[in-house]
Amino acid sequence: MPLHKGPEKPDERPASVNPFFGEANPVGGMTQAPPKHHLPDSPLPPMTAYQLVHDELMLDGNSRLNLATFVTTWMEPQAGVLMAECRDKNMIDKDEYPRTAELERRCVAMLADLWNAPDPAAAVGCSTTGSSEACMLAGMALKRRWSKRNPKPGARPNLVMGINVQVCWDKFCNFWEVEPRLVPMEGDRFHLDPRAAAELCDENTIGVVGILGSTFDGSYEPIADLCAALDALQERTGLDVPVHVDGASGAMIAPFLDQDLVWDFRLPRVASINTSGHKYGLVYPGVGWALWRDKEALPEELVFRVNYLGGDMPTFALNFSRPGAQVVAQYYTFLRLGREGYRAVQQTTRDVAVQLAERVEALGDFRLLTRGEELPVFAFTTAPGVESYDVFDVSRRMRERGWLLPAYTFPPNREDLSVLRIVCRNGFSTDLADLFVEDLGRLLPELRRQRHPFTSDRGAATGFHH
Repeated sequence: MPLHKGPEKPDERPASVNPFFGEANPVGGMTQAPPKHHLPDSPLPPMTAYQLVHDELMLDGNSRLNLATFVTTWMEPQAGVLMAECRDKNMIDKDEYPRTAELERRCVAMLADLWNAPDPAAAVGCSTTGSSEACMLAGMALKRRWSKRNPKPGARPNLVMGINVQVCWDKFCNFWEVEPRLVPMEGDRFHLDPRAAAELCDENTIGVVGILGSTFDGSYEPIADLCAALDALQERTGLDVPVHVDGASGAMIAPFLDQDLVWDFRLPRVASINTSGHKYGLVYPGVGWALWRDKEALPEELVFRVNYLGGDMPTFALNFSRPGAQVVAQYYTFLRLGREGYRAVQQTTRDVAVQLAERVEALGDFRLLTRGEELPVFAFTTAPGVESYDVFDVSRRMRERGWLLPAYTFPPNREDLSVLRIVCRNGFSTDLADLFVEDLGRLLPELRRQRHPFTSDRGAATGFHH
C-alpha cells in the first residue's frame, strides 16, 4: 500500500454541488460540498454522496489503456454478480462460510494439479491478497526451515535472487531481517544466472528465488537450470538449498502455453510456488495463491489455529479478515474456462503481444529487448542513432493520448538502459493494439523534430515505479 500524509495546507475552499443532484444538502443547502480533510458535521443523502465520489473518480485513467499493469481489468458480468453477492463474506470465517472455504480448498487442489505436485492431495496452500503476501509467506517458510537446519546463534540468513525481482522480495528481506544476495544483470542477460546464483549460496542461505516472468522484460528465468546448478552445489558441498518459484504471472501462462517447459513441482528442489490470481489468473485485484509441495515444506508452527469465530480454523496469512469475493471469482473462472479456455485466452494474449512487438519494431525507431514470446509482455528501447528523444519523452507524450506506457531504467549493472514496456492482458484486443500503433506512429514525426530529449525529470515522465 502507498503511504499518504496529510495535506501541507488543507484545502478547505468550498466546492459547489450541482443542484441537479437533487436532495437538499444539510451541510449547505443544495450547492455546498462537504469538507475534504475532516469529517462533515452532518450526513449527506446517499445519492449526493455517491455523485460526489463518482464525479471525482472520473479523473482516474482508463484501465484498459494501462499498458503498465499486470492486473486484470476486465471480467464477465456474471463474475461481477458473484463478487457482489460475496463481498460481505469474511474469508477467514470458515465456520460461518463453509462453502466459500470449500471453494478455496478446491482452487488449491486445482493449482496443485496444474503445477504437477507429486501428490496433489499432499500439497498444502492458501489464498492471499496477492502475490506479495504469498511471497512473504513463502519466504517465512524458507526462513523457518533454515533455522531448524542451522541453529547456530548469531547466524544471519540470506536469500539469493536476481536483481530483477519484484519489490515484494526487497520488502521481505527488510521486514524479516534476511540478507538479500542479488545476482546482477550483465550485458543482454536481464535476469538471474543459475551458476552465479549457486555461487552466492552458503550454509546460511534459506533458499533461491526463481522468477517465472520478470516484470522488467517478461522473460522466464531458467528454473530447471537453476535447480541443476543447486543439485551440483549439493554434490560438491552437501548444501541442500530449496527453490521458491515466484510465478506471479508465468505460473498461469506456462502450464497452458509452454507445457514442455519444466519449472514447477516436477523439479524436486522446488519447495513452493506462488501466483497472482488477479494477473493472468484473470480475476479482479485482491487474490493470490501460495502452494507448498507437501507439509514438510511448510513448518507446522507457522500455522495458527483460532476458535473464537467458531470451529477450529487453521490460518497462515499476514492478514486476518478479508472478503471472499475474489476467491469465489477465481473458482468461477477455473470452472468457466477450464484448461482449454485458459489456453485459448492466454494464446490470444500472447499472439497480440508478439504481433504488436513486431509492429513496434517495424516503425524503425525502436529496438526490441524481448518479443512477448514468454509472458505476453515485451520491452523495447530507442534504436541506435535516435538522439532527439528518449523513452521518457515517448511515455510522456503517449500519456497525452490516454495511454499509460511505462518508461524506466534497469537496475545495476544495466542502469544505462532505459526502456518502455507493454503488458498485454485479456481485454487488450487487436483493435486496441492497432490504435496504439497508430497513435505511436503519428507521434514519431514530432519527436524526431526535437533538438534533444525534453524529459529532464525522469520521475515525472511516467507514473510507473518499480
